Amino acid sequence: MIRSVLMGIVAGSRSMMPLAMVANAARTGELPADNSAPRFLAHPLVSLGATALATYELIGDKQKSAPDRIIPPAVVIRSLNAAFAGMALAPRNQRFAAAALAGAAAVIASYVSFGARMRAMRNHGQASTGFAEDALVASVAAAAVRARALG
Repeated sequence: MIRSVLMGIVAGSRSMMPLAMVANAARTGELPADNSAPRFLAHPLVSLGATALATYELIGDKQKSAPDRIIPPAVVIRSLNAAFAGMALAPRNQRFAAAALAGAAAVIASYVSFGARMRAMRNHGQASTGFAEDALVASVAAAAVRARALG
């Protein structure tokens, strides 16, 4: 279930990236054979829509008007997206535990990553820290999707 927890951590920083990564993996057949992903996730329009939302979030994060990731509605959305992505990556017999772990990881990671980002922004600004965070979470999300042997 490490993949599910990793997606929860990703959702703490970028709420839509887990959904986009899992939808793209489902569309391209990269998910493990025993995954819990619903079939609709593999539809090209779902993948495109999730990717568009994730891209919009990546762009919006660099704006001065971007809301804090720790406002209650944002934390709820992050945890739900993480739970869904975590469930989709987990074997069917572990899907509920994976969803719970991913959702909890997202909540914790929201606060941890917010604190880290605020500290980094003091010296490096909003855009540069945002791009660095994007690179880190995209790498973790890609590893989570592709790391079949880790379970």
